[in-house]
Amino acid sequence: MRAPRDGTRHVVVVGAGPAGLSATRAAVQQGARVTLLDASHQTGGQYWRHRDTPTPTPAEQRLQHQWRVHEVLRDLARTHPRVELRTGAQVWAAEQHDDGPRMHVLVGDVDGHGRTHLSLAPHAVVLATGAHDRTLPFPGWDLPGVVTAGAAQALAKGDGVAVGRRVLVAGAGPFLLPVAATLAEVGATVVGVHEASRPAGLVRGWLPRPWRLAASPGKAVELAGYVAGHVRHRIPYRTGEAVVAAHGSDRVQAVTVARIDERWAPVPGSGRRVEVDAVCVSHGFTPRLEVAIALGASISSSRFVAVDGDQATSAENIYAAGELTGIGGVDAALAEGWVAGHVAAGGDRSDRSLRRAVSRRRASADVTSRIEAAHGIRPGWTAWLRDDTLVCRCEEVTVGRLRTAVEVTGSSDPVSVKLTSRAGLGICQGRVCGRVVSELLGSSSPMQARPVVTPVRLGDLAATPPFAASGTSGAPGEPGAAEPATAPAPLGPPRPPHSPDHDHARARAPHSATTERTHP
Repeated sequence: MRAPRDGTRHVVVVGAGPAGLSATRAAVQQGARVTLLDASHQTGGQYWRHRDTPTPTPAEQRLQHQWRVHEVLRDLARTHPRVELRTGAQVWAAEQHDDGPRMHVLVGDVDGHGRTHLSLAPHAVVLATGAHDRTLPFPGWDLPGVVTAGAAQALAKGDGVAVGRRVLVAGAGPFLLPVAATLAEVGATVVGVHEASRPAGLVRGWLPRPWRLAASPGKAVELAGYVAGHVRHRIPYRTGEAVVAAHGSDRVQAVTVARIDERWAPVPGSGRRVEVDAVCVSHGFTPRLEVAIALGASISSSRFVAVDGDQATSAENIYAAGELTGIGGVDAALAEGWVAGHVAAGGDRSDRSLRRAVSRRRASADVTSRIEAAHGIRPGWTAWLRDDTLVCRCEEVTVGRLRTAVEVTGSSDPVSVKLTSRAGLGICQGRVCGRVVSELLGSSSPMQARPVVTPVRLGDLAATPPFAASGTSGAPGEPGAAEPATAPAPLGPPRPPHSPDHDHARARAPHSATTERTHP
């Protein structure tokens, strides 16, 4: 939607999780008009995923943290006259033009007919697209019943259903704790939480300069709640262990758990068999970068969107916040979202709310670095792979097939190997396997921009009208009404040259908090 001629800035926010909702509120407070998009049919993202009921029951509230914050942000997004909330909205293409960014959106059920086409030409875009589980493959990980930890949590929070009766949670990172606690609350027997990092690594990551953790007291309270839940449900917590194989015929029936060394290589002779009917795995998170890359944002060496102290990316008028820029948890996401929304809306730099958000963001940065130091993936995990272990499940490409492709092509270049082996050419387009394939090949080739950033049906593409700088329906002057196909006139520089926290410039590093509802 093109901004009206009254000078109001139009900001598009992609993602209605904590960062996106916070950005929306900040932008509205600075007088902007906001279009808030989310592919889900409810706000809150994965952190505040919930059942679709007017009021959560006491049992459901026990699964949530800072729920009141979500209610305030959600209600503003639903009712504020300058906010247009579009749920079930899938950004399928995004591009930069000389006159600004353009977003192409399909609204409606992904599997339904008659989806609405929406084209937007805003003054600024705030990307808060989050992240999905990162899972390291192991023999048998393609069996039914082996799911990502985030998928299990989404099912438990969204539907009150446990992914299995006898469940094991494994991987690395603090996200394993709330997943196990949530599963226990909805009736599963959690036979154990197996953290890959060894005690020495956890100490190195979490214990240095403990006074800095006092800046994030909410984290301590949240952790205490998880620990209490584990004690109440008698959930064992073991470190320096990993699931190195899953076994079963029609679905998973057991796993092999082994001790691993500092490099995450299995210790010979340490494997033991554990009977289960479900396994939840997460080794951290991978940000959803497709829209950011399409808009020209630079990606850091740690594979997160690089931002400066304003949450601005390298692309003009494109901002990013939350798990897209690094995994720091809900407090970091809320603070970053506020900064991004405020600056994108052209807000006053002396505003007290901006300075408070910058201060909260700075306090959360320490948690981010500790997570990576304590739980970061080590290279020895490849020792548990076999030649018949699937790497790309969409195209059923095994480790052995990858090795053959390297031998045939004489190159470890991911593009050459992909064309030879078909790894990454399935429906997920490498979102699940791409990073693992690159690491197995020892390559760090840059990610390429795609004209279509997410799978879309050909029928939906065929029905897409020519670009018009606005939306779909409605009488002229009403929300959603089409505007002339001209770009918004610039309203001055989107951000002043000085940031209140330029020393914040960074792209934070991995681990802990949202995910997609798919297998690992």
